[in-house]
Amino acid sequence: MAKQRFFTLPVITLVGLSFMLGMSEFVVVGILPDIATGLGVSEVTVGNLVAMFAFVYAPCTPLGSALSARFPRFATHLGLMGVFLAGNLLCAFASDYAVLVVARILIAMVSGTIVSISMTYAPDVARPEHRTRFIAWVFSGFSIASVVGVPVGTTVANNLGWRWAFHLVNILTVLFMALMVISVPRHSPEQLRIGFLPQFRLFLDRRIQLGVAAVVCGAAATYVVYTYLTPIMRDDLGFDENMVSLGLVVYGLACLWGNLTSGRLAARGTGVEPLTHVRPIYVAHAAVLCSLALAGTLPVYGAAALIALGCLMYLQNSPSQILYMDVAAASHPGSTNLAASLNSMAFNIGIAVGSAVGGLVNDHLGLTWLGPVGAVFALLAALAVTALRPFVPAGGDAAASAAR
Repeated sequence: MAKQRFFTLPVITLVGLSFMLGMSEFVVVGILPDIATGLGVSEVTVGNLVAMFAFVYAPCTPLGSALSARFPRFATHLGLMGVFLAGNLLCAFASDYAVLVVARILIAMVSGTIVSISMTYAPDVARPEHRTRFIAWVFSGFSIASVVGVPVGTTVANNLGWRWAFHLVNILTVLFMALMVISVPRHSPEQLRIGFLPQFRLFLDRRIQLGVAAVVCGAAATYVVYTYLTPIMRDDLGFDENMVSLGLVVYGLACLWGNLTSGRLAARGTGVEPLTHVRPIYVAHAAVLCSLALAGTLPVYGAAALIALGCLMYLQNSPSQILYMDVAAASHPGSTNLAASLNSMAFNIGIAVGSAVGGLVNDHLGLTWLGPVGAVFALLAALAVTALRPFVPAGGDAAASAAR
């Protein structure tokens, strides 16, 4: 029997959706000065859109995902894409900053739910042995957006104006919506139908609580530093403007490697087991963050440490997603859509916490202390996954086995 291809049109389409969502989310960073000039506001004011996006994204993702479970999957997915398109059209034609704020809130409200629904197609578009690979590639769409999409969007903005960066996203949105209609399965998966509020009993499960805590702390650990990546490269490592741009691309490639490698880590068992194997990675993460304090005196080492940080920051993604989806399938079968949203929710909470803490540390202690403070969060993540180990039976994760 011939080996079935992994990159079928439905898989490419769903990964492409993540790429497009990531480009829409991240492109603001690349064209921030252009937006500020075009709308007559300060760069700091436009920069607030980034934190605002994360604060809206985090709570709306689980709420939207739980609500989406009550409706046909494909129609809901396509409808949310329509809302996303409307938000980006509003960005492209925004007459002032207030309109842009409304547009970004609209996009943030639906983006996480779109990703979580994409995750639920795994059994329909990929063979069982490719499940973790599919999840890793859906997450990797965001890394590809940071490496390819954002620089392309910035180039388009520099040559045609910042509004055309959003027009490019709009064109991609229409393209991928058409591919969805052509290729993505229409049927909804069979699952237990329960009310909206009962789905949130999932949060009472100790395994879910510890998994979410690990991702929040793991993301916060990185974003204490990542928020100030450009100043670190410029002030501590002595990079000029061109070198900073190159450094961001190299960092993005490291993140892409981490996302894809996380799929292989997720294949090491089922249920809670894969995330418990990430414990030494969190410890290594903490060590790398601590060592960033040396970046100012050892610039070459500092550059290598930043690349290592990029490789490490997304390794938790697929193992945590497997935990949420397997535990939900085994113990909370009516909450699978909600479970699929938890990684996005937790990661964005971590972004918000890490960015806020990083701002305080930078203001009061300086760039040198960002890494050591981030290391504290990484060690907290290691403690969270250590607390998960009693839930892994000697013969493997029984709950996940039952789910399969």
